[in-house]
Amino acid sequence: MSLLVVGLSHRSAPVSVLERATLNADAQIKLLQDTVAAEPAAEAALLATCNRIELYADVDKFHAGVAELSTLLAQHSGVGLEELTPYLYVHYEDRAVHHLFSVACGLDSMVVGEGQVLGQIKDALATAQELHTAGRLLNDLFQQALRTGKRAHSETGIDRAGQSLVTFGLEQLSAGTAVEAWAKGKRALVIGAGSMSSLAAATLARAGVAEVVIANRTPDRAERLAQILTEGDDTDVLARAVPMDAVPAELTRADVAVSCTGATGLVLTAEALAAAVEGRTGTPVAVRDETPAPAAGGLALAGTDEGCPLDLSAVQGATGFSVMGEAAVAGMDAATLEQHAAWVDRGTVDRRDSRRTPEVEAELITALAATVAAGGRLPERRRPEPVVEAPRPAPVLALLDLAMPRDIDAAVHRLLGVRLVDIESLAEASADAPMAADVDLVRRIVADEVAAFGAAQRAAHITPTVVALRTMAADVVANEIARLDGRLPGLDEKQRGEITQTVRRVVDKLLHAPTVRVKQLAAEPGGAGYADALRTLFDLDPETVAAVSRADDRDTSDSTENAKNRGRE
Repeated sequence: MSLLVVGLSHRSAPVSVLERATLNADAQIKLLQDTVAAEPAAEAALLATCNRIELYADVDKFHAGVAELSTLLAQHSGVGLEELTPYLYVHYEDRAVHHLFSVACGLDSMVVGEGQVLGQIKDALATAQELHTAGRLLNDLFQQALRTGKRAHSETGIDRAGQSLVTFGLEQLSAGTAVEAWAKGKRALVIGAGSMSSLAAATLARAGVAEVVIANRTPDRAERLAQILTEGDDTDVLARAVPMDAVPAELTRADVAVSCTGATGLVLTAEALAAAVEGRTGTPVAVRDETPAPAAGGLALAGTDEGCPLDLSAVQGATGFSVMGEAAVAGMDAATLEQHAAWVDRGTVDRRDSRRTPEVEAELITALAATVAAGGRLPERRRPEPVVEAPRPAPVLALLDLAMPRDIDAAVHRLLGVRLVDIESLAEASADAPMAADVDLVRRIVADEVAAFGAAQRAAHITPTVVALRTMAADVVANEIARLDGRLPGLDEKQRGEITQTVRRVVDKLLHAPTVRVKQLAAEPGGAGYADALRTLFDLDPETVAAVSRADDRDTSDSTENAKNRGRE
């Protein structure tokens, strides 16, 4: 069996595709169940966050596995396979391990170094364990990914390279002002009470907001979060829970609102937010005009005739104005031409360009003729005036949308007095975020952990074969001692025991060096073939080896279940 991951993330797909491919809790469960029911896969785990969807599986065939996992992702996400395929990435064996370990360390996050993904990996493993879709491989993989991520955060300064999406989002909202200074005294509304919303509420409380209001469809969770915030030792924030139908009223009081729910549709529409701001300010909310100006093409007329020193109609009447050749300007005196040049932005067209051939000049004059015939005047070659955009008023309401799919209507961007930061804008902003020097050190940690994981897996792969070999040797010893009893029935217990121990010591000594060495060799890259060689040399029964593997898997499953029951996972 081999490790395979098929997925898409903010690095491979636009936010609009990620948004449509988002899986709710029921769809995630069904996807895992259908994956292990498919022929190529024996184990499955799903890492689904606001900016990635990755399906991990232990498969027996690479190409069939890629096809099956891609098809299942498309079916359960509702995005057609043909549309989804260009955005999917595939990692196999060591590359798949490297990818997950990099994700766990925050190297593949939208904000490099953020630590929230560790909790999401832990949740993904817990879900796979509860559904019994994770076996030995994925249990080992995800547990070592968690250890690798914790090691990266404890041994390096990767935390300085980035923060959680919540912190980064608040920094974008504060627009250069320290988050603590920006948030101090503000009233905050948090919609949702899941892990991301809880983190947002706690971050806002620590940043110094005066009040945090939590709205959630399940009142108990909102009240529990409000209680935790109120009783926290590190803040003195006022926190309270409200039902979801109270959100419109709370928006008229809030200075900042964070939304992260599992809803499949919009939670806050542009109309609702416009009404909220109007209810707070008492004046209708203006909408920013974002209609793009029509693009000018070719020799289209620009500017107006106002202030132009040339009177084309007079020039044409007096000189028999012609646009065919130099006669077009032959009748104009130098002073008039200088005035006209100054008027058209101090002569932006260099008429001294000696590289113009007569043919090129003729083409320009022909185009000029057509323009004059259509517009009745010479085209102006002025530089376009800079567009002076009316300054947007300071935002009355700051919005942070961390949901995928989005909770807040993207049309809110056009409402004056409202500032919206969402996953899409965070992705754009994080593209320019500096990376800490510690990133290189984290990459070395990832490489070391990938090598260690590979060695451990290769060694584990040969262990059932070694166990089967020792079991066969023990059976041989037992059979020979039984034959000895039949041939020498007069042996007393002491003599029999001494002979038995001697034979066992001989067998153990003969097997010790080869089995230790074969484990070492199997742990090295390319060592997978040693297990096959051992089975062939000693004519081991494949079913005996498989039975040992199954027993080990059951022991691993039992240990995991016991640890979960003790609350250690």
